[in-house]
Amino acid sequence: MKPGPSQLKERKVWDVPVRLFHWALVLLFAFMFFSGKSGSQWIEWHMRSGYAILTLVLFRILWGIAGSTHARFTSFLAGPAACMQCLKHLLARQPSPYPGHNPLGGWMVLALLLALLFQASTGLFANDDLLSEGPLAVLVSKATSDQLSRLHSWNFNLLLLLAGLHVAAVLYHAGFMKENLIGAMFTGVKRLPADAAGGAGARFASPWLALVLLVLAALAVYLIVKRPF
Repeated sequence: MKPGPSQLKERKVWDVPVRLFHWALVLLFAFMFFSGKSGSQWIEWHMRSGYAILTLVLFRILWGIAGSTHARFTSFLAGPAACMQCLKHLLARQPSPYPGHNPLGGWMVLALLLALLFQASTGLFANDDLLSEGPLAVLVSKATSDQLSRLHSWNFNLLLLLAGLHVAAVLYHAGFMKENLIGAMFTGVKRLPADAAGGAGARFASPWLALVLLVLAALAVYLIVKRPF
């Protein structure tokens, strides 16, 4: 039996750092696609967007360990049984009982983060066989740089596939389950069944902690790119 509108309660789920991370990443990913396909005149901006994405991914990993309740990996990464139960809910078009990411969505988040981390990391060693190369390309042989360049290109296709699946899932929730996940990522508020486990009492970490972790992530990327030592 599906809960009626009166049985759904609005609850604050997503904190500001998660929401800002999400939309900043969307914009940077779109720009990375544009700049990567627009020729050598955009290569410098393509590399800068890669540094920014690497910073965001490192921040999100840290925030997944020390951040708010529903931002933490432990809150949404689950085993096969939970994933199958989640799939049954989705196929039955039942409102999600999961306050944050559901188990399937949680694994998608992890897959996207790892693919983005791999994309940004290989880009540091890549070259375009013309005038540009990543800041760490000098540390490896030309053959290794060429191989990492190919992996960088192939992995981008994987990222497009994962992004497409992510968008399809959001549209499925909107069209068939009447869940506005896009709106929730703007407002931080989701409509959940009144008895949803963990929906109430979520702990929200300090935005100042998020700022510190972001600065640490940015500093790490700066030190990797500039190699001052």
